[in-house]
Amino acid sequence: MLAHAVESYLSVRRACGFDLISQGNLLRSFAAFSDARGKHHVCARTAIEWSGLARSVYQRARRLGHVIRFARYVRAEDRSHELPPAVYGSTKQPRRTPYIFSPDDIVRLIHAAAQSSHPFRRQTYRTFFALLACTGLRVSEAIRLRLEDITPDGMLIRNSKFRKSRLVPLHHTARYGLERYLNDRLSYAPFDNHVFVSLRGTPLHIIEVERTFRSAADRIGLQVTGQRHPTPHSLRHTFAVRALEASPDGRERIAKHMLALATYLGHCKISHTYWYLEATPELMEGIAARCESFVTGGQP
Repeated sequence: MLAHAVESYLSVRRACGFDLISQGNLLRSFAAFSDARGKHHVCARTAIEWSGLARSVYQRARRLGHVIRFARYVRAEDRSHELPPAVYGSTKQPRRTPYIFSPDDIVRLIHAAAQSSHPFRRQTYRTFFALLACTGLRVSEAIRLRLEDITPDGMLIRNSKFRKSRLVPLHHTARYGLERYLNDRLSYAPFDNHVFVSLRGTPLHIIEVERTFRSAADRIGLQVTGQRHPTPHSLRHTFAVRALEASPDGRERIAKHMLALATYLGHCKISHTYWYLEATPELMEGIAARCESFVTGGQP
């Protein structure tokens, strides 16, 4: 039965650090679809038929890609499984250029997010969005922060993406703002261990964070530019871009700067950090100037 093979495959990959939540659900759906048609091994035609049930070409390619990876795994022990061809194309879409805030936009956004009738809610979101802006944390990482994660050396980010943990240092101004918030937060919600809590005394929810962000962005009139639109995650993108703009000159120093930034942001691949080089005209202009210098005989 394919269902048993799927569970074995998911167990092995999860032991390697992958969550595979949506992928697991899709593969279980494929196994049920195959078993209903009497196919107890991976059949290329059945896999293509199941993948074709998705609405968009990208979704079809993504579904088929999961089956192809699964088929490679099970074929190692049983060659009766077929390896489907990637008839729907690549499973990867080009990443959209991130929305980057100006320094003034960040100040206005934080001020707008603090517009609430309840003083504790004002302070919570002022501190939350300011922390994202000055540290580059993922929204989920900030939501999961616990009181014991705030250490003298910085913030301990536990089991984040790909189950990686890291220490994020805090500038003294950021530490002062966070400690000022915690003084009020501990008296308001003393029985919850999360750093950021709602008016109900429970951890912030991502939907509530996004709703507050959209309201603040609309209030200050942030414009959507092409396919780019501001989200809470845009604060992380902005942090990364500003860090790259502050990179020192020289090939060796730039390489060390990129590696340090990738580690700081918790990227699993350095290519995820290099992607930010495309984010602003200033960065692209610097790349073009160095390429021109190299081609004409100068130093890269």
